[in-house]
Amino acid sequence: MFRRLPDRKECSISFTFNGVSTMARQGDSVAAALLAAGHGSTRRSPVSGAARGPYCMMGVCFECLVQIDGRPNRQGCMTTVAEGMRIETQDGAAMPGQEE
Repeated sequence: MFRRLPDRKECSISFTFNGVSTMARQGDSVAAALLAAGHGSTRRSPVSGAARGPYCMMGVCFECLVQIDGRPNRQGCMTTVAEGMRIETQDGAAMPGQEE
């Protein structure tokens, strides 16, 4: 569904998503990097358990919440992916103080 524009030539960086090594372009948001890598679901709804993923891509909807480097409730669309970043799917909403 999502594909990159062919006119951008940038450096690639690596990160992990749910323990699997994944590549991104430097400067991508976490949400954009995950979508480009084919990962449409970033969290599960706390009520029904339904898969949710990036929607607005501008920090308004909170559908792209992920756990980044052990810290829950991070908006993937508002966070720039970095080399070696550990990103994990978030199930439900994490409460403050539940960080690793």
